Amino acid sequence: MDARVDRAGGAGAGARIVLMAADGVANERIATSVGVSVPTVLTWRGRYQRSGLAGLGDAARSGRARSVDHRAIVTATLTPPPKKVGVTHWSSRLLAARLKVSPATVARAWRSYGIQPWRAESFRFSTDPELVGKVTDVVGLYLAPPQNAVVLCVDETSQIQALDRSQPVLPMQPGRVERRSHDSVRHGTSTLFAALDIATGQVTATLKPRHRRQEFLAFCKQVARAYPTGELHLVMDNYAAHKTPEMRAWLEANPRIHVHFTPRLTPPG
Repeated sequence: MDARVDRAGGAGAGARIVLMAADGVANERIATSVGVSVPTVLTWRGRYQRSGLAGLGDAARSGRARSVDHRAIVTATLTPPPKKVGVTHWSSRLLAARLKVSPATVARAWRSYGIQPWRAESFRFSTDPELVGKVTDVVGLYLAPPQNAVVLCVDETSQIQALDRSQPVLPMQPGRVERRSHDSVRHGTSTLFAALDIATGQVTATLKPRHRRQEFLAFCKQVARAYPTGELHLVMDNYAAHKTPEMRAWLEANPRIHVHFTPRLTPPG
């Protein structure tokens, strides 16, 4: 009976029942207010009469006691798998086989402690002495851009492999699917320059054979032609090609264009 009372209301509900009963509230009104049945109200009142405050504690739950310690599962989860297993993180099935429990038991332990071995995040440190100023500048620019100004995120990706199939693709025919060779031929590399307008999703981009200050300056001029009027704010990283004398001279000749640099990140070591 006590186990049934615990499930129906718990010790907190028992205390509310006793307090309302002490104020002279009828059992039916107590049951409606607490959200339990009248027999449950009578049971809690009887426990208090017999044992006082000690009678308001939760009784032992019915059913079989837990035979698997979740703490042991968590401890094993936080221990890297042995190298012979060939994985970096435990899966529920792999750990279950090692601990000789069911995968569902491992999953329940992970949920109880908020553990998600399949997820990973990355982080970087910045030693830039102007970190606070640059973050404030860039974040403020996106949150509250100048009136009628265009804000673009500028970046480049170099060493993009230009690949093609070693043989022409054979088209689909009746009774045959499209076929292509398994190997490819590399035709050098290329560099992608792109400027994203996050307000509209429009991308201004170009491909260049090399990644030098000349190519970057030519791309900036292309962006300026794409947005010929109004203030233009370019957010970019601290790559050396972005700070050359030619780039500074071009910016001085075009005062409507403003450059904002992101903080410098410490390379992983």
